[in-house]
Amino acid sequence: MARALDIQNLSVRFDTQHGNVKAVDSVSFHIEEGETLGLVGESGSGKSVSSLAVMGLVPSPPGVVRADAMLLGERDLTNLSPEALRRVRGKEVAMVFQDPMTSLNPLLTVGRQLTEELEVHEGLSQSEALKRAATGLGDVGIPAPEERLAAYPHELSGGMRQRVMIAMALLCNPKVLIADEPTTALDVTIQAQILELMRALQEKHGTAILLITHDLGVVAGMSDRVNVMYAGRIVETAATTPLFDTPLHPYTKGLLESVPDLTGVAGADLYSIPGQPPDLAELPPGCAFAPRCSRVRDECVSAVPPAISPVPDRLSACLDAESLAKEGGVR
Repeated sequence: MARALDIQNLSVRFDTQHGNVKAVDSVSFHIEEGETLGLVGESGSGKSVSSLAVMGLVPSPPGVVRADAMLLGERDLTNLSPEALRRVRGKEVAMVFQDPMTSLNPLLTVGRQLTEELEVHEGLSQSEALKRAATGLGDVGIPAPEERLAAYPHELSGGMRQRVMIAMALLCNPKVLIADEPTTALDVTIQAQILELMRALQEKHGTAILLITHDLGVVAGMSDRVNVMYAGRIVETAATTPLFDTPLHPYTKGLLESVPDLTGVAGADLYSIPGQPPDLAELPPGCAFAPRCSRVRDECVSAVPPAISPVPDRLSACLDAESLAKEGGVR
């Protein structure tokens, strides 16, 4: 199957008065046509910044983006002019942003923000665009969508604004959909509806989805493969089921153990990974997770562990990956 998106050696830094912040450090990943790739990790691990870099939305200055290639199909986004990138963004690759209140224009109605995209990318007339926009709002569960077209973002609830953002991203049936916490502020019923809508779009158009979320339940139900990020680097890559069954990086193991277990002992404390994520402006010379890791050894703090494949079709940036695989019975 062809690759819809192929990111090669992406790095993003922010030059600040406090030093150079390495938000993303030599990250590579790909998404096949019709595939959903989950991207998980704690806040500040570089998930959203990676997606903004793909969209060409990292502010410069202070942001500096470097990549060997960012291929959308066979087209390298790093070689596109700003005008050419604007023609691609929203049509061929679209994004659901994490905070709809700061992403929607407070001075324009919901209808105008939706129809502008359709007029620019699809060449629709205003009346045709309004009909398509209303249909898009209805698809994401917004009641009386024709009436909502005349509303301003501040007149809608947080969940409603999030659904408007999702409708906007889906309007042009993009080849690649980047969904950054797409179910934030939505109740569980609407969450299921949104995820089902994304699946339907994927099945109909072969859309590739990059799903960024803290909700490991959503990842388990939606993703074909998962990338785990920590301190700007991908520390583990695997198909979803093997990763959940037997994580091959201590950080991934900690994330999964942090999920509440309904079969656990009543009154027992919930597990949490000890310590705090590192300062991205002063990363340690070795493994960034070493200060929080229960399996740390001397070699971990002297050099960054390379990503290895202890078992087929899996990658782990941990010197103990082979031991974790043996302990989990994975071969």
